[in-house]
Amino acid sequence: MPIPILKTRSLLNRSRRWLALAVVSTIMGQAYAQEHRYLYAAVPGVRNYLQHGGIGIVVFDMDNGYKFVKRIPTWPVDPGKPVENVKGIAADAKTGRLYVTTINRLAAFDLDTDKKLWEQTFEGGCDRLAISPDGKTIYLPSLEGPFWNVVDASNGKLLTKIQTNSGAHNTIYAEDGSRVYLGGLHYNYLLVADPSTNKVVEKVGPFADAVRPFTVDGSNSRCYVNVNGLLGFEIGDIKTGKELYKVTVQGFQTGPVKRHGCPSHGIALTPDEKEIWLSDGPNNYVHVFDNTVMPPKQIADIKTTDMPGWIFMTTDGKYVIPSSGDVIDRKTRKIAYTLHDETGTQVQSEKTVEIDFHDGKPVANNDQFGIGQKRQSGQ
Repeated sequence: MPIPILKTRSLLNRSRRWLALAVVSTIMGQAYAQEHRYLYAAVPGVRNYLQHGGIGIVVFDMDNGYKFVKRIPTWPVDPGKPVENVKGIAADAKTGRLYVTTINRLAAFDLDTDKKLWEQTFEGGCDRLAISPDGKTIYLPSLEGPFWNVVDASNGKLLTKIQTNSGAHNTIYAEDGSRVYLGGLHYNYLLVADPSTNKVVEKVGPFADAVRPFTVDGSNSRCYVNVNGLLGFEIGDIKTGKELYKVTVQGFQTGPVKRHGCPSHGIALTPDEKEIWLSDGPNNYVHVFDNTVMPPKQIADIKTTDMPGWIFMTTDGKYVIPSSGDVIDRKTRKIAYTLHDETGTQVQSEKTVEIDFHDGKPVANNDQFGIGQKRQSGQ
């Protein structure tokens, strides 16, 4: 018996709709599989040890509401010894490696397998590292000590040392590979090293006090520096070596902080360099400054759920992540997400990095410091 024409058309239309949905679903699935972004956070502390038996790297899905993905074990903690504080994190997508430092060691992990490739200890301990753009060389500060170690990133072997006697602490490798910025806890100048000679060739300052967290613009023209005792930041001209401006947070009082002993311990440039985001430890706020005018103008104040001891910026500049674990939408100035681990515990980390994958392979990453991405004409 022939099927009625109306019923045939209905079945045909329904089939077409299902086929269209299947095609769209397949395309979306392929796109999701091809391009994906993850946030890697090195998590230290006693709570992490008690819950998970050691220091770990916690991974979050940036394309899915910053949901917890997995925990990568690093090394167990000896119950008879103090828990090692994590000091820094860096990644190199080209070689597929992630690097983490504690006060005692530097370790490399394979981003494909999550397996530890090697670990090394160094005289004087380890602090917040930086890796060269080609992924070959690590500048590793001793733990608030007199020198930086220059390390072969492929195997962790020591190549040489740079003696500064400045309390080696924070490190930024310029994205064009031309210089390395060295911030010491006991020195009110920001030092600049030439990686071709591994010698200090410049210094910027003096600033009002010792250099704490800092960042630089994409053209290696200006540095933005936190210093002891200041709820705010200072700006230095890298080309002339002179301080330009001192910017103080308005409408808030300074006071005691939970850690670091520094009112503003965290600063980042948005990738377009139009804004500066600053931590406010005494008041549990982050403050936003318009960087298109000089001196920069305070334009927004955002309450965080805990003390922000670091400021991280996503590669696309859409989200700002203070170490409190709040993921702040840059456009709305609102907390959009909060980082939680597999137990539902809010994750707080000052050591985070974004790593982007294509077809499951790492292809790009950013830095733990909020470095500007705007280059001068011709660069």
